[in-house]
Amino acid sequence: MRTHRSLVCLLFVQLLSIVNGIPDFSGLPRGPYCADRYPAFGCCTGRQDECSAPILTTTCYCDDFCDRRGEEDCCPDYWSHCRGIDNYPTTQQPPRTSPPEPKRRCYFEGKYYNYGQSFKRNCNTCNCTSVGSRAEVVCEQNRCLQERDLIEMINYETPVLGWRARNYSEFAGRTLREGMQLRLGTLNPSQSVYKMYSVPRIYDPQSLPREFDARSRWPFYISGVADQGWCGASWAISSADVASDRFSIMSMGVEDVELSAQHLLSCNNRGQRGCDGGYLDRAWMFMRKFGLVEEQCYPWTGTSEQCKLRKRTDLKTAGCMVPSNPLRTELYKVGPAYRLGNETDIMQEILTSGPVQATFRVYQDFFSYESGVYRHSPFGKRDESDEPAYHSVRIIGWGEEESSHGPPLKYWLVANSWGRQWGEEGLFRIQRDTNECEIESFVLAVWAKTALPLGSRGLPL
Repeated sequence: MRTHRSLVCLLFVQLLSIVNGIPDFSGLPRGPYCADRYPAFGCCTGRQDECSAPILTTTCYCDDFCDRRGEEDCCPDYWSHCRGIDNYPTTQQPPRTSPPEPKRRCYFEGKYYNYGQSFKRNCNTCNCTSVGSRAEVVCEQNRCLQERDLIEMINYETPVLGWRARNYSEFAGRTLREGMQLRLGTLNPSQSVYKMYSVPRIYDPQSLPREFDARSRWPFYISGVADQGWCGASWAISSADVASDRFSIMSMGVEDVELSAQHLLSCNNRGQRGCDGGYLDRAWMFMRKFGLVEEQCYPWTGTSEQCKLRKRTDLKTAGCMVPSNPLRTELYKVGPAYRLGNETDIMQEILTSGPVQATFRVYQDFFSYESGVYRHSPFGKRDESDEPAYHSVRIIGWGEEESSHGPPLKYWLVANSWGRQWGEEGLFRIQRDTNECEIESFVLAVWAKTALPLGSRGLPL
């Protein structure tokens, strides 16, 4: 009964102060007032007179204007509900020089997030944090490897561009910078490849077929599609695969081998960067001087591990099994790499000796390639401040595709090293005879040193 009488007296005093024009709610119970009116949204920003709650015969306020000295018309639970400060004297507001963290939630893209909560938006980390007097979501501004808007723009322009894009789950949540560093891996081709000499060839360009696929001519001799993973080692994989193809073709199947790209990645470490990239001239020089073992002797791990092979004078001392060819004792070596200077030279080389190695400049849109004849779109540009990024692959053939806009569209048929789930079962087609993305500027080939009996060396024609 005593408690009831005290509350009645307190309400009478509060009502009298309102009648006299001096609202004072400091002695009333803490509520809920703001918490009842705004349970999910926190309180209002700025000064908003409609941001209020009923109290006695009038209203009290729940907006940021209460965050001032001498404001007596704020709801008793303003500080606890809106500012997250419990047991704070209602007659004394905290100094404005050190305002407390607001107890709020952020609304972003159709969802609510608690204050201080972090979450991922594609490749960027976002946080619900304070921005001035408001709680807002602030996100990193990285360019992502896969961006929905870019893919939609490419597919909208497919009739003009000639190719389609898609979203790859393996690339989800990765930044463009990660893709450039860990999915490519060929360093500075302009300085290393141009040092190599070109081999003059005598042939009739008119005799070259309109279409050619090395897999059809040598169905058992062409390497499959590799997957380098998140290791910038295209320099090692493309070199080992081209050498493997040429050993099989030039030995007429006697040495149908799969050479170890991991051997090259781990043991060719002088001047190379492992999974952070490598130079093609140094890779071919290593294979020329030391040679490689087979894949089964040194399987791919996709890591820049320390070289595990013992003394590598021959296959036996390297710790490998005896190869299927009894004439083979030493590691698989190649002759000097040579450069091919134009479209028809490249075609003639593939036609007679097998796939070649090509290096091209990569842009953001290439990661989303699904099918068609690729050419760099205007939507997938990179920052001009970034260094060019290069990727090495195998050209295994060429062809032409009918076009409704003019003459047939010529293309190269290329094997990538991102697994068979990417592109056209691991392959892609790219425009030919236009040096698209510089793909015709850095094309290399080698001669395999096969272990055939004297007098039997030759190529199947």
